[in-house]
Amino acid sequence: MATVPRRWIGLAVLTLPTLLISIDMTVLHLAIPQLGADLDPTANQLLWILDIYGFMIAGFLISMGVLGDRIGRRKVLLVGAGAFGVASLLAAYSTSAEMLIVSRALLGVAGATLMPSTMSLIRNMFTDDAERTKALAVWMAGFMVGSAIGPLVGGLLLEFFWWGSVFLLGVPVMAILLLTGPFLLPEYRDPEAGRLDLPSAVLSLGTVLSLIYGIKRIATHGMDETVAVSIAAGLVLGVAFVRRQRRLADPMIDVRLFRYRDFSISLASLMVGLVAMGGVMLFVNQYLQLVLGLSPLEAGLWMLPQAASVLLSTQLAPRVTGSFRPAVVLAGSMSVVAAGALMISVAGLAWIVVGLVVMGVGFGPWVLLAIDRIITTAPPERAGAASAISETGQEFGLAAGMALLGSLGTAIYRGGLSDSLPAAVPQAAETAARESLAGAVEAAGRLPGPAGPEMLDAARDAFTTGLQVTTLISAAIVAAGAVVIGLLTRNEQPPAPEVPLSPVNVSPEPSDVLT
Repeated sequence: MATVPRRWIGLAVLTLPTLLISIDMTVLHLAIPQLGADLDPTANQLLWILDIYGFMIAGFLISMGVLGDRIGRRKVLLVGAGAFGVASLLAAYSTSAEMLIVSRALLGVAGATLMPSTMSLIRNMFTDDAERTKALAVWMAGFMVGSAIGPLVGGLLLEFFWWGSVFLLGVPVMAILLLTGPFLLPEYRDPEAGRLDLPSAVLSLGTVLSLIYGIKRIATHGMDETVAVSIAAGLVLGVAFVRRQRRLADPMIDVRLFRYRDFSISLASLMVGLVAMGGVMLFVNQYLQLVLGLSPLEAGLWMLPQAASVLLSTQLAPRVTGSFRPAVVLAGSMSVVAAGALMISVAGLAWIVVGLVVMGVGFGPWVLLAIDRIITTAPPERAGAASAISETGQEFGLAAGMALLGSLGTAIYRGGLSDSLPAAVPQAAETAARESLAGAVEAAGRLPGPAGPEMLDAARDAFTTGLQVTTLISAAIVAAGAVVIGLLTRNEQPPAPEVPLSPVNVSPEPSDVLT
């Protein structure tokens, strides 16, 4: 009987934390009503409970990726897995809003060790180009399917258990990783790595946190003084970080990576995709529950077709990326995603489900080829840092999409609501409705007579218009990106089976460098 190579079993182990992290990014939103009733957080504390996890992941990705290159990627992965399990228990049994905020912050720091470590270990475990592409497809399927089924998993847990159950998913997964990782995963570190430069780590953390915070705040408060100060501080710290890297003999991040066409073009295409996805998903999840009136579990079930399309497309992606020129794969896949967003803009359950399925089909080959080009452009000893840059860029794209397109959609919602609210609505109810669609639903339920249903219809119509405009813009962004990326990669040829595209021990040729 044929035996499965150890590296493929190790890949299955590496996919588990990736699946968990992507579920963890979406599952908490469904638990907010139960959590709010139990811990009674203030509005500000609730925002921190939701956002601190993503902040910490984005802020520590680069530092943890570089740390793995220096002291060992498996070591960092296993330490992070243990920390993630402990923090999951603390979050599940938090007795106050403050305790949950701290627990979520610890989860984010631990999560930042997992993503770049898993991606860079795949680079070391699979040195054959064809095998590595298939392995990345499996890894990516875990992440994307986890994002799609997060609402369903959350809905099932909250149907039968308390809000803390959504965090306990991490405990058995991390236990499996800790028990099997030392035997199935190889260790890798840069044999010539110097010491971790602490000032660089502080500068990178300050840069990412300041920029992410400023961008996210736009979605909830609009452009204000805090946003301007935060983004300005992030830009100043970022310039200082880049200047320091250029002076160091052994930099934390080799900024010369951005001179390579494959690296820069692929990273830019990923960021464009996440901008669009962030804008679409922010409104789709609310539309399904607050406009169509679906329960969290029902909304999660309607997301399953997208999960199936993502799984199918990622498994077929290696054949696509190996058979066609990069321009065809990248521009073609981005065009499919744009078509899916265009379908969602029609609104209605059927159009949204079909549009999400089409978007899932397009994301598979696009994301797989982009990530493969990013991690193989960097030298093997810098794979952890390159993976971290990729993940950080995607976090920025997602945050920017949610903030910028979210702000636009909110402005459209409020403008439409102001023009259509019935005159009989009290000022307090109008204020709640203008704050959010969720506020409108709650306020409408307390109004007597026909005023409640009339206000609810007006709020739902205004929100639907916001959804349609933002998804149209998302489609336009991706379509424009497809044209630009297609032009930049038009002269690249498809991979030849007998000639490896990206040998592990060979640096890119000078012709691949941007001048």
